[in-house]
Amino acid sequence: MFTRYLYARRFFMLLLFAAALGATFESLSGLDLRTTAQILFSDSNKWKNEPVSEPAVKAGKAAADEIPPLEEAFDWSQYPVKKVEATGYTAGEESTGKKPGHPSYGITYSGVKVKRDLYSTVAADPKVFPIGTILFIPGYGYGVVADTGSAIKGDKIDLYYETVDEVYKNWGKRTLDVHIIKMGAGKITEEELTALNEDEAMQVFRQSYLKTAD
Repeated sequence: MFTRYLYARRFFMLLLFAAALGATFESLSGLDLRTTAQILFSDSNKWKNEPVSEPAVKAGKAAADEIPPLEEAFDWSQYPVKKVEATGYTAGEESTGKKPGHPSYGITYSGVKVKRDLYSTVAADPKVFPIGTILFIPGYGYGVVADTGSAIKGDKIDLYYETVDEVYKNWGKRTLDVHIIKMGAGKITEEELTALNEDEAMQVFRQSYLKTAD
């Protein structure tokens, strides 16, 4: 199931790159090049408990010299949404009560290490978002539910940042709609999280995102 998700997304990204190449051709040649792409997904691509479809690229968003932000690159309306209260947390004592050197420092409830990346680890109530759930959080990026928290109950999520300063500078506390990309099955592994962040088809977004984060 996880591998099928990666393949489907890679196919979609090829269409995005094709649109970008088309824009380059029009710009250099002056010719009117029209590209029509149709993405077909069978019922087997729907996720258990939360059937959703892959997003479609918004027409005209992919320019050769500018990659649109994730918020604009996809039609997120095709995914279920849920309003949540989102806060930020770190691996430090102020959030977890653990100091560097503690055997569980930086380790989430699921067992994977905390990570701030295109796909970051986030905490949620597993009764609402099971471990392994993938969310798209506007202004933050993708969040993979890998952690829990005593104060994270109900419609609340906690977004991982490396430092307290980053929490206050980049997030704080917000109430917003998050998009449910895939409901989890109760687990997530380091290999799966790494595969998501190192998916070749997503690197153009990842690099743009990391520059923004810096």
